Amino acid sequence: MKDYVDVDIRVRYAETDQMGVAYYANYLVWFEVGRSEFCRKKGFRYADLEALGYRLVVSDVHCRYRNSAKYDETIVIRTRLKHLNKRMITFGYQVLHEDREEVIAEGETQHICVDSKGKTKSLPEKYLNCLAG
Repeated sequence: MKDYVDVDIRVRYAETDQMGVAYYANYLVWFEVGRSEFCRKKGFRYADLEALGYRLVVSDVHCRYRNSAKYDETIVIRTRLKHLNKRMITFGYQVLHEDREEVIAEGETQHICVDSKGKTKSLPEKYLNCLAG
């Protein structure tokens, strides 16, 4: 079984600059799309975790741009789990051209699990098991 989840996205006109190149901040939005789909494929929706009063707040983010994504291209957001413990999760990402060979960007996000008041909490065992599985 593969250890990553791929999501195809078509670059929309609104996501590009005047030159038709995807604006850099959109990569963070695409990371979120990949992360949400990763969780779904692992057996839960992020909304279910929030309904229990937990949040996964971003504590660190990195993105290295290697090539350009352009208007109307299909790109692939590849998401994998890099690190997991009871209070912290790190996801890794690759943004690839549709052929899945050329890397457009690579990055990661680190998340701390908190309750609805912002206090650090341990992720419920059910969700740890889903992510680890």
